[in-house]
Amino acid sequence: MRQEKQLLLDEIREQISASDNFVIFNYEGIGANTVGEFRDEVAKIGGSVEVVPKRVFQKAAVEEGLELDKESLPGHIALLLDGQDSVTLTKTLMQFAKETNAVKVLGGRFDKKMCTADEVKKISKLPGKEELRAQFLGLLEAPMAQTVAVMDAVVSSVVYCLDNKSKAEGTS
Repeated sequence: MRQEKQLLLDEIREQISASDNFVIFNYEGIGANTVGEFRDEVAKIGGSVEVVPKRVFQKAAVEEGLELDKESLPGHIALLLDGQDSVTLTKTLMQFAKETNAVKVLGGRFDKKMCTADEVKKISKLPGKEELRAQFLGLLEAPMAQTVAVMDAVVSSVVYCLDNKSKAEGTS
C-alpha cells in the first residue's frame, strides 16, 4: 500500500476508534457549496463530516472490528462523526437529506453498536441533549410550581372571603 493511502487509512481508523458514534451516508450530486454549508452547520454542533474513499473506509472498519456489508455501501460515502450530541447531529443529517434529496443514510454506530439505516432514522427522532435537559428541568419544576399555586390559591381564597364578608357587612 502506498504511503499516502496508509496515512489515510490510519487517520480514518483513528477517527473511527475515537468516535463512539458515527453515521455513514451516501451522497450523489451535491455541490461543493452545499457540502460546505452542511459542514459548517455540523461544526457548530460539535461534529465533523469526512468524505472517505470507500475501499479505505472498508479496510479501516475491518481493522477496527466492524462488520460491514460491501454491497451496503454504494457510491461515494462520507462519515458524520459525533461531537457532544449525536442525536442532534443525526437530526441535522436527516434534515439535510430531506432538503437536498441527494443524501442517503446507510447506517452508523451508536454506543459501539452498529445500526442499520432504519435504526439511525429512529435515533434521529429522539429528543436531543438540550431537549432532554429542558424536559428534566420541567419535571423537577412542576411539583414546586403546583405547590406554590395551591398555596397562592389558599391565601387568595381567604382574602377573597374576607373581602366579600366586609362588603356584605357594609351593605346591611
